[in-house]
Amino acid sequence: MANSRFSFSSQRSLLSFAPFMQPKYISAEEAVKIVESGNRVFIHGSAATPLHLLSSLLQRAGTIKNVELVAISTFGAIDWDKPEIQESFHLNSLFVSANVRSWVNSDHGDYVPIFLSEIPILFTNGYLPLDVAIVHVSPPDIHGYCTLGTSIDAALTAVRTAKKVIAQVNPQMPRTQGDGHIHFSKFDSMVWEDAALPEVNYGDKVDDVAKKIGENVATLIEDGSTLQMGIGAIPDAVLRSLSNHKGLGVHTEMFSDGVIPLVESGVITNEHKKIRRGKIVTTFAAGTRKLYDFVDDNPFVVFMDVTYVNDTAVIRQNPKVVAINSAIEIDLTGQVCADSIGMYQFSGIGGQMDFMRGASLSEGGKPIIALPSITNKGVSRITPLLKPGAGVVTTRGHVHYVVTEYGVVNLYGKNLQQRAKLLISIAHPSQKEMLEKAFFERFGKMVNRDV
Repeated sequence: MANSRFSFSSQRSLLSFAPFMQPKYISAEEAVKIVESGNRVFIHGSAATPLHLLSSLLQRAGTIKNVELVAISTFGAIDWDKPEIQESFHLNSLFVSANVRSWVNSDHGDYVPIFLSEIPILFTNGYLPLDVAIVHVSPPDIHGYCTLGTSIDAALTAVRTAKKVIAQVNPQMPRTQGDGHIHFSKFDSMVWEDAALPEVNYGDKVDDVAKKIGENVATLIEDGSTLQMGIGAIPDAVLRSLSNHKGLGVHTEMFSDGVIPLVESGVITNEHKKIRRGKIVTTFAAGTRKLYDFVDDNPFVVFMDVTYVNDTAVIRQNPKVVAINSAIEIDLTGQVCADSIGMYQFSGIGGQMDFMRGASLSEGGKPIIALPSITNKGVSRITPLLKPGAGVVTTRGHVHYVVTEYGVVNLYGKNLQQRAKLLISIAHPSQKEMLEKAFFERFGKMVNRDV
């Protein structure tokens, strides 16, 4: 079995030393019978999406109804677009991923705007009390402990607070170090499923524009900095541009394959961090099989509860925190929309503001918004106004550095006119005339390029 420290038979052999700890596995069809009509069900996310159990649950459409599914981010194929499923299940998403985007924007789904760091509060303080949590875990060790594998995030709190817990146990799920150890006795049902994890390769999406943006961002990163990377091609492009740096650390909500070469080459050492010095700190990881093998039982990487990882008071203690996040659009005053295209919910708030604020409070820290100057259709991402209905994730009071393929500007401490001029200076050349006209209409004067 790929990426399994012990085969299923080995696990059972080891557990035979403690017969009272023997796990009992049942079918997925039997396990999801725990879910009843009217329940609220947490679904483990990202690379840990329990697709086998979720599929079995959705197959119960028609036998149960009014079931609310709560998820942060999900990977893999989810066959939700059927009338019977829509009648039985409603998706209440805490962060919108591509495979459920149309579901969230339909009559059978919705989105909760919330900081990633605060999602566990929804479960513990009664805002979204959970009836059932469905999670995806590594096999139990000789002491009976499984791990939450690639995604601790809010799943740990979900397991601790849900009335009932179903576990999909997978020998291909890496056993990760940190907070995510859970004794199998906590699970009401366990299902054995030997299956490959969903994979995503952000490196394949790095084009010439992302490469240039990565190079521009890299000029802001000093040796000894502590990195946070968001999701997508741009963070991966930044990492590719850091091969000549020294003594970098990582304290991030997530990371992908791009970190591995920098660890192997000695660029990422975590030696200057004050929080968990010598360790990569994260709350989830998403990438290819190479990444999952890298984190498997690796003491260099610790997966911790998101309430700790994304706590601004924790983040700011590290030196030179560089938070690298992307956006959908930014207006001329610096308001950053990162979660919607107008009224269409595209992603979510996630941890962007947790780290943008944490970086700004860190000694020598730099919060960065990095984005291409135009969309694939040639529309400017630097805009006179945000689209009607667009959500502001990073406010203009929180924004500092903005980077496109055309340069780097720092909006911190700048007035509205100065901000607009700076942003126009890094806009796509084909869009500058439009933006300069908008500047004139707003401020009653022509753009003076000497800001």
